[in-house]
Amino acid sequence: MKVRPPEETDFTSPTHGPRVSARIGLWLGIAFGLCFATGLISHGIQHPAAWFTWPSRPVNLYRITQGIHVTSGVAAIPLLLAKLWSVYPKLFGKPLVKSIPHALERGSIFVLIGASFFELLTGVFNVAQNYPWAFFFPTAHYAVAWIATGSLLVHIAVKLPVIREALTRKTTEDPKPTTGALSRRGFLLTTGGAVGVAVLATVGGTVPWLRNVSVFASRSATGVPINRLAAAAGVTAADSSWRLTVGDRRFSLDELRAMPQTTAELPIACVEGWSATVTWTGVPVKDLLERAGLPAGSEVQVESSEQGGLYRSTTLPGTHTADPLTLLALRMNGEELTLDHGYPCRLIAPSRPGVLQTKWVSRLEVR
Repeated sequence: MKVRPPEETDFTSPTHGPRVSARIGLWLGIAFGLCFATGLISHGIQHPAAWFTWPSRPVNLYRITQGIHVTSGVAAIPLLLAKLWSVYPKLFGKPLVKSIPHALERGSIFVLIGASFFELLTGVFNVAQNYPWAFFFPTAHYAVAWIATGSLLVHIAVKLPVIREALTRKTTEDPKPTTGALSRRGFLLTTGGAVGVAVLATVGGTVPWLRNVSVFASRSATGVPINRLAAAAGVTAADSSWRLTVGDRRFSLDELRAMPQTTAELPIACVEGWSATVTWTGVPVKDLLERAGLPAGSEVQVESSEQGGLYRSTTLPGTHTADPLTLLALRMNGEELTLDHGYPCRLIAPSRPGVLQTKWVSRLEVR
């Protein structure tokens, strides 16, 4: 018996129909849109353009936007797989290429699929803080995000008539599936359930009261995970000769402790999606600038004692240096900072990525 290759018409399951594909595509588009928009925010904060500003209030703003970024990315994984399942019979359509525009359309789909998988997989590895590649994750992730979004918009534009018809067609009938196959409604419900499980497994990193049921949420004995240990940063315990330089002034640790202290509950939120609310005690940066005779609300370069690393020096915008809750923290949850958490002092500013909350601060310099 001669076996012929499969054809598109051989796939009769209602899970492959345009109505299923359009609905899952709508959910996937929303997830991608949220992920892309919040990713741009995070990139803008870390690599701000001249026109970009980010407020210091509300203090949980970055925690929320980055939590949405990671959660929508996780939700997109089962949605993308379901979307591919619903349309893969198209691969067997004849002829493979009908015209040059059709070839370009198919090519854009492969670009979209490749870019989407790259974004989602590298994002998952980043959440796990595992980097089995040679390229710099933030740069590659940001660049491919534009490719994925551009190809998605092209795909939507080409398929808009089909999408509109599939989403607006009125029918109460659910085509009966072949024996043992899922119905259209069953497939959509299963996909929604998979999205819910994936989100619940990770969202506890952002939503504290879900942490106990989120099996992949970051955990730490102190409640605050540590992305970079002092040993990895080449930092050793400060001795009595340690000084903090602010402009032309130098402050010892005892002098910092003797200044009026501010205690505030502020979140520390990491780009990987985890966050924690911590009680910090320290000296407001604006008070240090005033004591050094420097203008209030100045943009400040924050330098660390760290021996290397991309973030040993960060820029703190004037909106944050003017905020009384931007602290040079000396204590965390009522206890003196440990070396791994930034002893003798670290920056903690509201609504900023954890990667910019510089540890082991040694200098504040007005730019």
